[in-house]
Amino acid sequence: MNLRRVVVTGLGALTPIGNTVPEFWDGLSNGVSGAAPITRFDASLFKTQFACEVKNLNVEDFIDRKEARKMDPFTQYAMIAVDEAMKDSGLDLEKTNLHRAGVIWGSGIGGLKTFQDEVVDFANGDGTPRFNPFFIPKMIADISAGFLSIKYGFKGPNFVTVSACASGTNALIDAFNYIRLGKADIFISGGSEAAVTEAGIGGFNAMKALSQRNEDPKTASRPFDNDRDGFVLGEGAGALILEEYEHAKARGAKIYAELVGGGMTADAHHITAPHPEGEGAANVMKFALEDAGLTPEDIDYVNVHGTSTPLGDVSEVKAIQKVFGEHAYKLNISSTKSMTGHLLGAAGAIEAIASILSVKNGLVPPTINHFTDDENLDSKLNLTFNKAQKREVRAALSNTFGFGGHNCSIIFKKIDE
Repeated sequence: MNLRRVVVTGLGALTPIGNTVPEFWDGLSNGVSGAAPITRFDASLFKTQFACEVKNLNVEDFIDRKEARKMDPFTQYAMIAVDEAMKDSGLDLEKTNLHRAGVIWGSGIGGLKTFQDEVVDFANGDGTPRFNPFFIPKMIADISAGFLSIKYGFKGPNFVTVSACASGTNALIDAFNYIRLGKADIFISGGSEAAVTEAGIGGFNAMKALSQRNEDPKTASRPFDNDRDGFVLGEGAGALILEEYEHAKARGAKIYAELVGGGMTADAHHITAPHPEGEGAANVMKFALEDAGLTPEDIDYVNVHGTSTPLGDVSEVKAIQKVFGEHAYKLNISSTKSMTGHLLGAAGAIEAIASILSVKNGLVPPTINHFTDDENLDSKLNLTFNKAQKREVRAALSNTFGFGGHNCSIIFKKIDE
């Protein structure tokens, strides 16, 4: 089958370390931590009292107040990030076949704040069922793609992927496949999440998944460090405009990179713990490389899932060594979650952007907050500790893994025109 090529022509980011793509990349390049005490609610009674929140955002600068009230924050974040990506792409909607333009978005949870607030209000009431008429539309995860298609008039495939923390990458892979199979020419894709709520922090605390380093939030997300104690919850959105290569070329579009392959697997092991030997993680990277027609030696940078959990970090490194062999020692490996925290369903989207910009700019973002080596990790690996490193990045592979054993890997490379 003659598969079509897929390129990235627009980027948008709303993150804990920057509300635009340039701000996000500046934060990554300079090793900025987005973690701070929670401002969304009084977290003083919670085991974890900090998170990586989006900062200095006035939603009404981007969305009309009346419209914004119909949206949960996860949808608001999607709309804001996509606005930047669409402007960046330079697409002229009047000259675009909107029937061949679609939206595939990702969110692991969807409208958590909406669900929480409506149930709390009902529980605190007199028992009379008074619910906001927008309760259900605000809550359901697919509504983000619905709002986006309505705003831009995109009438092609339209849905949201839900695969926990792999959702954003899952969405990108699905959009990639639709384009290369000739089902569409353009996709808005990426992911958003807004889980910094009482229910979000409390739920992850109950699982013992979050760091409890309340005395020093900025250093709490420390992937691969011996003293890591869990991940830091983040929020935000990442948006990519994916486009068929010839379509992009014909309109003279700016091209950031080519999306060349993706893989998806399941651990089939445990609902929250990774496979101890990284079996699913190794297989998904192998499948992504095969899909891209690349060898391990073609990859220069791996943006890891790297959440800062005791089990997850070790199993992912084992998987990388299994797949890349001796070339693993020539790779740059880093976890940008050390800076952004874990954006759950949006993680894959912002980490895809980090990978694309590493290819474009020849710079690998660091894994910050490294203080003590973990004897379970090979010290000869270049985990890009504490400072960004300059190097040519011909191709970058990005991993995202989710509760339920969902694994996704995606590969971006320099465009060969």
